[in-house]
Amino acid sequence: MSWLVLVLSGVLEAVWATALGKTQGFTRVVPSVVFSVAIIASMAGLAYAMRTLPIGTAYAVWVGIGAVLTVVYAMATGTETVSPLKIVFLTLIIGGVIGLKASH
Repeated sequence: MSWLVLVLSGVLEAVWATALGKTQGFTRVVPSVVFSVAIIASMAGLAYAMRTLPIGTAYAVWVGIGAVLTVVYAMATGTETVSPLKIVFLTLIIGGVIGLKASH
């Protein structure tokens, strides 16, 4: 159960990171609310997962999932360029997340 919560929290990290970029310094209400709800839920899920998973592993997985999804979303929406090297390095992050899960 902790792994599932951790993965969902990583997804929410991408949500709040993306929403933060759209708040324009917290002057836009909807992105600010999305940011606030997503960061609270993401942190709560991370804290829950850390009750049974090692802190370093849980944090690395959470950050890895959030970072990859944030970049993939930015590339899909055209706000960030796609390049073969970015894809290679994002794949390496995904491999690291899978490796941490497999070695647990």
